[in-house]
Amino acid sequence: MTDTTPSSASAGTGTPADPGSALPHIHAQPDGPSPSRPSNASRSAQPEPYGPPGVLERLGSAAFARINRRREWHELPTPLGLLNLRFLRDDLRRENLHDTYCAGGERPRRAPASLPPFRTYDGSAYDPHDEDMGRAGTRLDRNAPLHLAFPESDDELMSPSPREVSRRLLARRSFVPAPTLNLLAAAWIQFENHGWANHGDNEQAEPFTVPLAEDDDWAGECPMRVNRTRPDTVAHTAPEAPPTYENTLTHWWDGSQVYGSSEERCRSLRTGELGHLVVADGRLPADPRPGMSCLDATGMNSDYWAGLSLLHTLFAKEHNAICDHLHSHYPTWGDERLFHTARLVNCALMAKIHTVEWTPGILDTPVLHRAMNANWYGVLPHWVRRKYGRVGRGEMLSGILGSPTDHHAAPFSMTEEFVSAYRLHPLVPDELTLRDHRSGRRGETIGFDDMQGATTRSVIDAHGMSDLFYSFGTANPGALVLHNHPDSLRDLTRLTGEHVDLGTVDILRDRERGIPRYNAYRQMLRKRPVTSFEELTGGHPTDTPLLEELYEGRLDRVDTLVGNLVEPRPAGFGFSDSLFRIFILMASRRLKSDRFFTTDYRPEIYTPEGLEWIDRNGMTRVLLRHHPELAPALDGVTNVFAPWRNL
Repeated sequence: MTDTTPSSASAGTGTPADPGSALPHIHAQPDGPSPSRPSNASRSAQPEPYGPPGVLERLGSAAFARINRRREWHELPTPLGLLNLRFLRDDLRRENLHDTYCAGGERPRRAPASLPPFRTYDGSAYDPHDEDMGRAGTRLDRNAPLHLAFPESDDELMSPSPREVSRRLLARRSFVPAPTLNLLAAAWIQFENHGWANHGDNEQAEPFTVPLAEDDDWAGECPMRVNRTRPDTVAHTAPEAPPTYENTLTHWWDGSQVYGSSEERCRSLRTGELGHLVVADGRLPADPRPGMSCLDATGMNSDYWAGLSLLHTLFAKEHNAICDHLHSHYPTWGDERLFHTARLVNCALMAKIHTVEWTPGILDTPVLHRAMNANWYGVLPHWVRRKYGRVGRGEMLSGILGSPTDHHAAPFSMTEEFVSAYRLHPLVPDELTLRDHRSGRRGETIGFDDMQGATTRSVIDAHGMSDLFYSFGTANPGALVLHNHPDSLRDLTRLTGEHVDLGTVDILRDRERGIPRYNAYRQMLRKRPVTSFEELTGGHPTDTPLLEELYEGRLDRVDTLVGNLVEPRPAGFGFSDSLFRIFILMASRRLKSDRFFTTDYRPEIYTPEGLEWIDRNGMTRVLLRHHPELAPALDGVTNVFAPWRNL
């Protein structure tokens, strides 16, 4: 069907102009490697690098650096804390974005033939000077300076044994809940992370060999074998460059977990009519691949479980609702235009939920509530933007949305340190008590293995989405602390038959991919290094000697994951301040580098109705649109990621 535009449409009236000939330029890219895929070598640095700080920036940065020697940002009064975060974020933007493509000199770049008015299937053509920036199959970059990103030798990678770190420091002794959150918060972050980065299938040849202690009760093969990360397919041109790895997904905040990272995958999920995704009887279809019918057919279903199924299905339904809303206003639009416009709106709504609901939920302090709202809305009251539009071009007054695009110190991409920051497996409980969404009555308790992998769709069939949503909403995830890594993930059999301890894998992956160990990690993020194990643990009477023994008294060997789990944290924080610094850099960068959140966040692209949909909706309204039966459970709940009402 040919797309046509209502006769009233024009850029001048605020109605979206017909993209017309731009639509054929939305590039297709089949799944997997292809001779037609541009090589990594074609990507380049940003044409105008982030400039040096001005006088005020230098003075502010120096002043807060001095203050932070005695008092951290979270110990300051709220207005000063917000200002401290502003200068810290600018410092991080300037000094902690490193392009792995440019270790041997600048690469040639290729400008796209056109800038499509919609998100492309494979993430290409977002930048006017660099077609491949953020594209699926391009490299993950670094927050750490490249000289800190080299992995150690294989022998050093085993020191101390990652399995012993898993057994003695990570293994869950008893479940420690995060009482201010519900289990949807754990499912949400995996749902979002599945749209940001994936290293692809691991290398089968020459796996790591992890020795086991004599008293180890590991049920798998001995020694434990862990496959290496799939290496970058493009050879380095500079011997001083550290190893690099490809992201098999698009780097952008574009909902690729729902829509896929290729045209082939995306079209397989669509009905071909009215822009809709395939949803039948309230369910996503089963994955048609051999042996995968236990999973949903969706954009990304690796490491899949019931929590992901709930959210993937919910936002596929939301996409279709947006399509129907747009169709009611633009009845002559065809399938392609409805699909792409609805995708823009759905992705922006997910980004808004993450920014102003999930993040303040897990970082529950007044400073962070204001800071994340300022990222999205700016510091002016919300009604000002609604009535008058943006005030100025900067981020502070009216937020990032609609401000100029800026990649800062490097071309946009996800980073290895950002991937590492999302090793949040303690959030997962080992079991879930099912509850009736009408009465609140408790039912059976099921284990995590009963709702992941091969049992994912069957648990939805058995219990229904309404009861599962309510069960998730009233259950706590685990706290992000030592000794709270779920047993089910430390003894996990994947669909492939691979038997793994994800605690061991988490530690080994950071070491393999050159994530600096904890004290070096702190220093690169402008935190002073800890000087003793007592300081590291806050003087914990049992963890202090345990860490000192395991790391043989060497603070420089403490793993970043361990340090982040044990580090004393600000009041209300669900994770460490060190980890938070990666987030304050990358959370705003995902918005600021994306033209669909900056220069192209406008009615001509989204439609006025699409922008209104984003502005008026949040996670509660999304849930109630598709599951109105949950209204009693959500009555009075101010954040959907906090515990729901007990009925």
